[in-house]
Amino acid sequence: MVRRGRSGTAGALVRGAGARRGLTIATVTLVALLGATGTGLAVPPPPPNPSDSSIDSAKGAASAKAGEVGRLTNQLAQAEQKLSALQDDVELKQEQAMKALVDLQTAQDEATQAQNDAKSARQEADAAVGAIEKARADAKKFAAASFEQGSTIGSVSAYLTSDSPKDLLARAQLLNAIGGSRLNAMDRLQQAQTEKANKDSAARKALELAEQKQNAATRAKGTADAAQSAAVSAQQSQAAQNTLLEANKNSVEQQLYAAQAKVNGLQGQRQRYQDWLAQKQREDEERARQAALRAAANSHDNDNNGGGGGGRRPSPAAGSSIEAVIARALSKVGMPYAWGGGNGSGPTRGIRDGGVADRYGDYRKIGFDCSGLMIYAFAGVQGLPHFSGYQYTSGRRVPLSQMRRGDMLFWGGSGGIHHVALYLGNGQMVEAPQSGSYVRVTSVRYGGIMPYATRLIG
Repeated sequence: MVRRGRSGTAGALVRGAGARRGLTIATVTLVALLGATGTGLAVPPPPPNPSDSSIDSAKGAASAKAGEVGRLTNQLAQAEQKLSALQDDVELKQEQAMKALVDLQTAQDEATQAQNDAKSARQEADAAVGAIEKARADAKKFAAASFEQGSTIGSVSAYLTSDSPKDLLARAQLLNAIGGSRLNAMDRLQQAQTEKANKDSAARKALELAEQKQNAATRAKGTADAAQSAAVSAQQSQAAQNTLLEANKNSVEQQLYAAQAKVNGLQGQRQRYQDWLAQKQREDEERARQAALRAAANSHDNDNNGGGGGGRRPSPAAGSSIEAVIARALSKVGMPYAWGGGNGSGPTRGIRDGGVADRYGDYRKIGFDCSGLMIYAFAGVQGLPHFSGYQYTSGRRVPLSQMRRGDMLFWGGSGGIHHVALYLGNGQMVEAPQSGSYVRVTSVRYGGIMPYATRLIG
């Protein structure tokens, strides 16, 4: 923050307050920055503040509904698991029914083929029987004729004549062969008839077996269909139960939402009431701060160490109150930042760091760094080390949600603490930021802020 000349508004404020014209430009600028509204801010009347018992009762009701929702959720999860298992069972039974159907169709096809084979075998056997009977009849006829003629030549001798005994013998041998051939043919026909009869018997057995398979497949198909029907029925029944459970759960969830809304409404009223209290406290603190600034501006003389054409006023005396600490810190607004600068008595010359501070010439400046400003502010309370990391553990640490005016705020990370500032309340703080800057009042930055504030007073 660069020091500015005295503005008209600030001058009017100083004249209106009866302050001396020799005030430093930094102090006047600070007064203008923070505002001199006095007690003009009005706190609205308090909102309703529900009792603890009503909030606890609403929480209990919501907790009960939440427990019921949890119980129903578990029941529904188990029911969904059961329904899924039943659905899997339905699919399994469907596949088993499909297998039974395929097996039945195969058995029916095999039975039909066995019936056709048996019919063909019977027809072949019947034909063989007919041929055998004809052969037998021919053989009987041949045998009878041979018997009547007294030789094996049979009736053929009536059609043959012989010129010599040799010729007669040859013809007799021929007729003998003819007769033997006929008898052999009859034997072969009889053998074929036996084979056909065997085929017929095998075909009948195959038919019986096929019919047995068909009957078994038919029964299996009926059993599979019944199992599938039972599985579908169980699945549908479970699905209906799930639907009821889901509807019941949804109803209780709506009741839970209503109960939670009631809790939120009561807590919202409580929060608005607490916000009102905080706003009232900030208003009180603002009045006290402005009074301290006016008192500081009216009670000290100028010196010759300031900039911007005017003298720098002496610092407030060290005190042990929060307002005294804040007044000392605010009295240095506009003072240059100097790395390593500042002690309990005031600003000091900075030191070299071999880096950024040297580039800004901090070793040639008289001022404060962040921890040096805290040392000066708290000089009347306790001595602090010139290192923000040690200052973080120098007092009682409180959560940021409970920070209040006069607490120290810190910034850092895994590598350690690297910055400290003094909280003024109402989201404002005073700090010595970095090389090239000046002590200033600014809004609290929450990026990288440590989770605790350090409290030395109270």
